[in-house]
Amino acid sequence: MKKDRYSFIAVFSFEDDGISISFPDLPGCLPCADTMDEALKNANEALGLHLWGMEQDDEPIPEPTPITKIHCEKNEVPAVIEVFMPAYRDKISNRFVKKTLSLPAWLADLADRDGVNCSKVFQNALIEYLGVRP
Repeated sequence: MKKDRYSFIAVFSFEDDGISISFPDLPGCLPCADTMDEALKNANEALGLHLWGMEQDDEPIPEPTPITKIHCEKNEVPAVIEVFMPAYRDKISNRFVKKTLSLPAWLADLADRDGVNCSKVFQNALIEYLGVRP
């Protein structure tokens, strides 16, 4: 079952060349950063995208390990990272894809002359035609 909020422990590893981030419960979710502000932002974004991918693939999302059960080395710090999934789902589902379409030359010429944004007109026409709300 999809949840709206997830919280997982991220382990921040501080090295000379930057900060590596891992999520012990989510192998493969491995962002990195140069600064702590960037690390927190990247950890949040990577967690949201990783969980979204798991949802899309119908993979079970594990229960998070309690922070008290996470073992860290001396250069590592654990932190709770929380994501609000509706924001990630909306952002990803509203991505744009390129579609090629054909118009009669005279119609394309008129649209160009009048500065018509054909992509926007096409979007609006499809929304109306399909009876959907963006």
